[in-house]
Amino acid sequence: MNLQITQEQTLSLALAAAWNRLEKRLDSSLGSIRGISLAEYRLLRALSEAPSSWASRVDLAHAVGLTPSGVTRALRPLEKLGLISTAKSKRDARLALASLTSAGHELVDDASGVVNDTMKAILDRSPKVSARMDEMIELLEGFGY
Repeated sequence: MNLQITQEQTLSLALAAAWNRLEKRLDSSLGSIRGISLAEYRLLRALSEAPSSWASRVDLAHAVGLTPSGVTRALRPLEKLGLISTAKSKRDARLALASLTSAGHELVDDASGVVNDTMKAILDRSPKVSARMDEMIELLEGFGY
């Protein structure tokens, strides 16, 4: 059997490999410096950007690519650490909303600095990517739609 490798296959594997390397590097940096994972940072960051300072599990799931039950499981330890607070919606008791505490806001600010520093180090080693960052962001933001 002779499988032909297409550009589409090569691109999909290259994107997956790049994400894997990036995720490991950011997980390591965030974990060693701020004690959180990249997944937790993404959740906290999504909460920090929520329009009303509160977000539902469904909203967070859409923002970070998890299921609502996955978000619930991820939020529990963050709540125990005092980084987020949860409350029932005033209009719908079945709806739980989450918000960052002041400690959560401080952690997001600190962790964002770690992400910036890590990405600068990565980009310093990838001058072609660094020179075309705006173009890459635009391409990736439209990817998959």
